[in-house]
Amino acid sequence: MDDYLKFIDQIKRKTGIDLSLYKEAQMKRRLTSLREKRGFSTFDEYYQVLSKDQELFEEFLQRMTINVSEFFRNPQRWEVLENKILVRLLSHQSKIKMWSAACSTGEEPYSLLMLFLKYLKPNQIDLLATDLDQSILDRAIKGFYPERSLKEVNETMLKNYFTDEQVGYRVQDNLKKMINFRRHNLLSEKFDHGYDLIVCRNVMIYFTEEAKNELYQKFSDALKPGGVLFVGSTEQIFNPQRFGLEVEDTFFYKKL
Repeated sequence: MDDYLKFIDQIKRKTGIDLSLYKEAQMKRRLTSLREKRGFSTFDEYYQVLSKDQELFEEFLQRMTINVSEFFRNPQRWEVLENKILVRLLSHQSKIKMWSAACSTGEEPYSLLMLFLKYLKPNQIDLLATDLDQSILDRAIKGFYPERSLKEVNETMLKNYFTDEQVGYRVQDNLKKMINFRRHNLLSEKFDHGYDLIVCRNVMIYFTEEAKNELYQKFSDALKPGGVLFVGSTEQIFNPQRFGLEVEDTFFYKKL
């Protein structure tokens, strides 16, 4: 068996993570670079050490799941979320159930929460934030961010929800405790249901077309009728009707 294919098989058996669902050239290039950087000439050698060394394994997970994020990333989209999607959702209900899927280091779920708290009380918001990588989730839970990540956060939010720690800002505990952070594998684990809003941005680009289609269907099934899936700026869904969705705005899809 090819060295890389054997590695994929070993990782799947050990972790349940199926690397074959990711675009092969992209993933293989990324992991080959990491393997060589650590001084292993084959994937087999790399796996033997990886499976026993927690630090090496965490590094592998982080490289596999690219984490580039900031608060209110692509602000024009957040304006649409606030001025169009949120207005519609709140026109007929007073509680919102949300999921920030593949939430990375937490900027996205914290952004969601700060935005919705302009219109709702804490007990009216149910927010789940998940990611595959536990070390990345731990960073989200700690809630410490460099100043550059907060360039789109306005002064009021900065004052109400963050503590200035000189070298960066920390999310205050009253905001942290409102989010249910949980490790979750999008490709292999079940989804909860009844969501008004699911945000999954800038992760689909790493998956094969088959994996994407399966995920779009699972996201659609997890939404209430009228609920919305918010995707990334390179992730438009072609023919959303096949998943029971329709375009509400660019990168926003409403469950039929």
